[in-house]
Amino acid sequence: MPLWGVRPTILVARTGQRDLVTAVCPAALDLGLVPGMAAAHARALVSDLDICDADPDADRAWLDRLALHAARYWTPSAAVSGSDGLWLDLSGTTHLFGGEERFAARLLGFLKRLGFSARVAIAGTPGAAHALARYGGASVRILPEGGEGEALAPMPLAALRLTPDALAAAARFGIERIADLYPMPRGPLARRLGRAAVERLDQARGHVPEPIVPVIPFEMPEARRALLEPIGTAEAIEQVISDLLGDLVPQLRERSLGIRSLVLRCDRVDMGQQLITIGTARATRDAKHLLRLFRLRIDRIEPGLGIETMLLAAPQVEPLAPEAIGAGFDTAREAPDLAPLVDALAGRAGEAALFRLSAIESDVPERAIGRADPMAKPVGWPVWTRPVRMLTRPEALSGVVALLPDHPPRRFAWRGRSYSVVAGDGPERIHGEWWRRVGEMWAVRDYFRVEAESGERFWLFRRGDAVTDNSGDLSWYMHGVFG
Repeated sequence: MPLWGVRPTILVARTGQRDLVTAVCPAALDLGLVPGMAAAHARALVSDLDICDADPDADRAWLDRLALHAARYWTPSAAVSGSDGLWLDLSGTTHLFGGEERFAARLLGFLKRLGFSARVAIAGTPGAAHALARYGGASVRILPEGGEGEALAPMPLAALRLTPDALAAAARFGIERIADLYPMPRGPLARRLGRAAVERLDQARGHVPEPIVPVIPFEMPEARRALLEPIGTAEAIEQVISDLLGDLVPQLRERSLGIRSLVLRCDRVDMGQQLITIGTARATRDAKHLLRLFRLRIDRIEPGLGIETMLLAAPQVEPLAPEAIGAGFDTAREAPDLAPLVDALAGRAGEAALFRLSAIESDVPERAIGRADPMAKPVGWPVWTRPVRMLTRPEALSGVVALLPDHPPRRFAWRGRSYSVVAGDGPERIHGEWWRRVGEMWAVRDYFRVEAESGERFWLFRRGDAVTDNSGDLSWYMHGVFG
């Protein structure tokens, strides 16, 4: 229901001789106001209404800025979709963000920080994604490949981006849903609704390609090769990539730039596209190193009937100035460069498999360590002794025998095995972070380092200080293993 004290707001634009509503806020939507209705009708329905003039030019400027941002940081193929959306070609790029679901969540969070509400739909065709984002109803909709026809069937014809004349003609013939078009022959359908309606239907279902004309940031370095004959072998593809890198590296050197990500686009004879993306741990313009990274992914390219055009673009670059090297009399040993090794391992195991541990400002052990970029320099480290292996979540112990309040356990069972303790040190008392959760206001953990008869050394804790009841229930947990 509308928030108390919030006035419903609508945007109005002049269309012909009438003022039409172009956008409504959530409060106005709850009151029955929808885009497309007459402004006079909206005023009659809601008396206390805040009416503002629509500014299509400002909206378009925002969409252009978002498309350029997407082309720089997410995918090289980004375009403005109509007057209220964006098209992003995510082929071969979502693995850099942890998959399609995580990318969609990240995109919604980014737009929310900018003050925008949005819906994200990922599908195999631009037409299906356009329809699902506007008529699907969910904030995030990821459609499996080949499911366009079934997903579009219950939607209204307006989801196909038909012209007003085509929609009016469909209403005269009693055609309301997209599913009504499926059994109709193409000839009579084209005569009734126009050839553009048939083309939109085929594009949405993936029967006819719908190319996206992407925005291209003027500073994006790229190289392109149109081949005399289609190619399909791994050796030929590798040779063309080498030639493209030979064209791209001089551009980067002239502008003192280094590559952080590269996207290879292969245009096939059958109008299909293949996208291969690589990333680097540090800015570089070493053509041999970049070619080695592409070799690890050439087997992912499906040439089909042959590749006739190849484009290499660098959507993410960083300044890379020349570095001074030591003189011949300098005997100091330089630290080895780990960036090529990190890139090679990431190409084989995936970017998510490589990380460093870095300290985070927190007293609670499971919050005090987090993942960092493999090339980042960890900042700080706990001054207290911590185990080499920390469990993701503390695991409960059973059969614990211990003297209260400040003695380590003498015996406990963990993961189906009993341990007898021969030595122990502690306690190290850690209080909860009351500013994060109210339940941690009086929480206490007493940590002990213990050694078992068999030689294992563990890091375990007891909830509560054994003095006051609200500090914990005196249960024991395993949190880490030394050595």
